[in-house]
Amino acid sequence: MNVQLFIPCFVDQLFPETAFNMVKVLEKLGCNVSYNTDQTCCGQPAFNAGYQNECRSVATKFLKDFHTYDYIVAPSGSCTGFVRNYYGQLFDNSAAHNDVKLLRKNLFEFTEFLTNVLNVKNVGATLEGIGTYHDACGALRECGIKAGPRQLLENVKGLELKEMNDCEVCCGFGGTFAVKYKPISMGMGEQKVLNAIDSGADYLISTDLSCLMHLDGYIRKHGHNIKVMHIADVLASGW
Repeated sequence: MNVQLFIPCFVDQLFPETAFNMVKVLEKLGCNVSYNTDQTCCGQPAFNAGYQNECRSVATKFLKDFHTYDYIVAPSGSCTGFVRNYYGQLFDNSAAHNDVKLLRKNLFEFTEFLTNVLNVKNVGATLEGIGTYHDACGALRECGIKAGPRQLLENVKGLELKEMNDCEVCCGFGGTFAVKYKPISMGMGEQKVLNAIDSGADYLISTDLSCLMHLDGYIRKHGHNIKVMHIADVLASGW
């Protein structure tokens, strides 16, 4: 099976090891993985800030970079959900309509691809400790991802999965929201971290590094003994 990688810009710049771990898992499962080095951003930051024309320019390039019949897999429910749910609005009644339909058909978030396309629930990973899962807004609300990540984590040898209170509540990041509304954002992040700690977890796990980056900032500032991990990093552990 041929798979093209969509690596969001912040993952490329700040967390490249997660992208490599995603490749590691996909190749173990028999996928032929390729990466178009021309890719940049999907345009979500501009769109969320109200710059639709600028976003459309970025999104037009994205459509060209990912004009393919291969599966496209990304380690981000947020970016996947944005492309899937808002490109239709950006390119409504335009010549790019069919390109958008093709892209939406082929684009999957990483865990969604494993469970729904490859029908894999166990990748043979090992990680000792207790983990708790944060439902990122993009994955849960934009992509409908809920059970799949938990099924994958439940099959990680040595990892005990415990639910925290309010696991579906937003972490407070929200991109520019964290900048414009810092006190609210930090209060939401604090609540999420404390709920994770109360669950007894060693690891706070999610599909989205944007959430984890925000939460890790609070954890580091306050010296809490819990580690954030993207689910791709968990699934690439122990083998």
